[in-house]
Amino acid sequence: MNEEVLERTLYLNGQIAEQSWFDDDVTPKQFKEELHSGSGNITVWINSGGGDCVAAASIYNMLREYKGEVTVKIDGIAASAASVIAMAGTKILMSPVAMMMSHNPSTVAFGEKVDMQKAIAMLDEVKESIINAYETRANCSRVQLAHMMDAETWMDAHKAVELGFADEIIGGIDTDIPVNNCAYSEVAITNNLMEKIAEKCKIEPAKEVSNNTIKAETFMSRLELIKNWRN
Repeated sequence: MNEEVLERTLYLNGQIAEQSWFDDDVTPKQFKEELHSGSGNITVWINSGGGDCVAAASIYNMLREYKGEVTVKIDGIAASAASVIAMAGTKILMSPVAMMMSHNPSTVAFGEKVDMQKAIAMLDEVKESIINAYETRANCSRVQLAHMMDAETWMDAHKAVELGFADEIIGGIDTDIPVNNCAYSEVAITNNLMEKIAEKCKIEPAKEVSNNTIKAETFMSRLELIKNWRN
């Protein structure tokens, strides 16, 4: 008689953090307690905008070392650090209405020039560690993955499957319906918009200065200044 295989379900919803400050925070300590509260194969549902990279790395390693099949299902969003955790799944599935997002790590630094250089070096290494996780699943080169992170790339379920970030779409795919795979890059959209504005618009300077129009480079720098001020 075959022993029945146990199946459990865990939920990773909310911000990923080293310590819990709010009710919806997910910490490595909390997740470890739930993960090891039983045995057998597990399904981890993810709906998280990300959070702390170190905390996410800890949860990622827990899932990779777990003695059992780990099926990751993304029902809402797996963004930033949460997308790293998703890569730990033996199998990764996404809802047809789910999204995945990848971007560069960020931090807050204070001090002199040397302190800033240390912060930059640290971010470079964190980025490389994130690429290590993506590289185990995605069918992209490290250079491609780095560019995707630079551009802050958003992927729908179809695009995630195409690039290897996910294995299947929950509910399957109707092959009779045309699919428009979508990956949205905020940086690419912004640059494209500015290029079109610079190409189409001509702003006349004051007559006493010159009768020539403003150069595209000058106009682009002004647009960039306005964008940064609004942010």
